[in-house]
Amino acid sequence: MQAIGMQLGSIENKELTNTIKATGMLTVPNENKAFITPLSGGVVRTLTVRPGSFVTKGQVLATVTNPGLIPLQQQLQQLNAQIQLATIETKRQEDLYKGNAAPLKNYQRAETELKTLKSQRAGIQQQLSLVGGSRQFSAVLPVRTPISGTVSKITVQIGSNVDVTSPIAEVVNNSQLHLDLSVYEKDLPHIQKGQTIHFTLTNNPGKEYDATVFSIGTAFEGDTKSIPIHASVTGNKTGLIDGMGVTATVSLSQQTAPAIPNDAIINYQGKDYIFIVDEPKKDADKKEVYFKMIPVAKGVTDVGYTQITLLVAIPPGAPVVTKGAFFILAKMTNTGDEH
Repeated sequence: MQAIGMQLGSIENKELTNTIKATGMLTVPNENKAFITPLSGGVVRTLTVRPGSFVTKGQVLATVTNPGLIPLQQQLQQLNAQIQLATIETKRQEDLYKGNAAPLKNYQRAETELKTLKSQRAGIQQQLSLVGGSRQFSAVLPVRTPISGTVSKITVQIGSNVDVTSPIAEVVNNSQLHLDLSVYEKDLPHIQKGQTIHFTLTNNPGKEYDATVFSIGTAFEGDTKSIPIHASVTGNKTGLIDGMGVTATVSLSQQTAPAIPNDAIINYQGKDYIFIVDEPKKDADKKEVYFKMIPVAKGVTDVGYTQITLLVAIPPGAPVVTKGAFFILAKMTNTGDEH
């Protein structure tokens, strides 16, 4: 007993917290992720960021050269000149009409031509605005990010030929991380909106994070009997990124129940047992200690203790093996003795 470090104790009443274990993944909502694409095709001229760079909404990440802009800008300049002349002509015809020196139709014709030119100019200005082009002569287009966040990848290099379907980069904003969990059907009634979930990273369980449930699924995921649960990560998000695997614990309620240390319970032939100190045999050596296996049903596990239900009666205050039960089981199975 000394060699194996055996310890004896008793069944205690412990306040244990009932929990649900679940696995899942960290995700970023689609509205917080963006592919950065040029608004018009061309050749990449400059790249001003690299993966890992933090960018703000509207910041220029790259520039693209598109010679096709020049004809539009030329038309715009020509229309501006024509509008200036048309404005003068319209004013002249208006003065002549008011002075009864020219018919009304001349003034109306000049006014219509002016409106037509202005409409054409507005159309070209809109085309240039949609692709981010300058109204002056320039074939360079800026490529801006629509959201703030961190550049997760860059998919082109200087000199690449891109079009409106070719992402230049991807930006992710981790400030609105979500926790997506899969909870089994039997545990679903215990999950509620607003409930706090504690989780750790599967590959780095040393630090605990918190999340709050905001959505509970209403259908099973594929062929599984699990339901998706969505929660918003709260507090410090340092070190958390999209796609990380997590292990989560959902705290349900606290209850006081008979419990013993986790190491006191052993599994033998598919059933759970504990060992208690048994009454010695009549002719036994006084130095000998006898043990007896007692079947139990396990309940909640928390803070190193497990709730148990005794499946057979034991003497009040019987000492329980709290450490070293595994060695007793090994000794018992070697000798074939139940005591």
